[in-house]
Amino acid sequence: MDAPSMIIAPSILAADFARLADAARAVEGEADWLHVDVMDNHFVPNLTIGLPVVRSLRAATPIPFDVHLMIEDPERWAPGYAEAGAYNVTFHAEATDDPAALAKTLRAAGSKAGLAIDRDTDVTPYLELLPHFDTLLIMTIKAGFGGQKFLPGTLDKVRAARRHIDAGHLEVRLEVDGGIAADTIEAAAEAGADAFVAGTAVYGADDPAEAIRRLRALGSVRS
Repeated sequence: MDAPSMIIAPSILAADFARLADAARAVEGEADWLHVDVMDNHFVPNLTIGLPVVRSLRAATPIPFDVHLMIEDPERWAPGYAEAGAYNVTFHAEATDDPAALAKTLRAAGSKAGLAIDRDTDVTPYLELLPHFDTLLIMTIKAGFGGQKFLPGTLDKVRAARRHIDAGHLEVRLEVDGGIAADTIEAAAEAGADAFVAGTAVYGADDPAEAIRRLRALGSVRS
C-alpha cells in the first residue's frame, strides 16, 4: 500500500493528560500518526510521560505512534519504545554520538527510525546519514515545550533537507514540529515538509478531527 501523500500527527502533549485515551480516540480516522513527546527534564527542561504510559496508550488506539524522544542517553531507552509497539521512534542528533548505530538498533527492534534536529543545530552534517533513517524531524521551535510560536527561519533547514532527499531519491519522511497551525502549515509544506506535528492546533480546537481535516487541506500544496 502506498504511503499517504502527507502525514498529520496530532501531539498529545497538547491534550488532557487525564484523558489521553479519549484524546487518541477523538482523532481516529483522521490522524495518520499520534505524536508522543517524551521529555526527561535533562535534555530539555520539561518532564512529560514515559514508557509505562506509552505501553498503556498503545493498547487504547490503533493509530500508529510517532514517539519523539527529547531525552539524554537514547541508546538506553529508545529500543523499549520500539518494543512497546511504536511505529516510529525519533531521537535527537544532539543526544548521541552515533545516530546511525541507534537507528539500526531501532529498526531491529521493530520500529522505524527518526532523527530530530533542534532549532539551533545545523542539519547539514546529518544529511549524509539519512539513508539510515526513515524520518527526519526538523524542530520549528526550541524543543521542550508546546504552544510556542513557529519560527519561519527554521524552514531553510527543511528546504536543504528536501533538496538532499529528492536528489538522493531517499524514502525519508520530512517532518516538522513546533507551531504548526492553520497559518503556518502551508509555508512548511512549500518548504518541503510532508509530515506535520500539530498540538494546540488540534487539541485546542473544539473539534480535533475537523481541525486535522482543515490542516490537511491547507498543507496539501505538495500533493
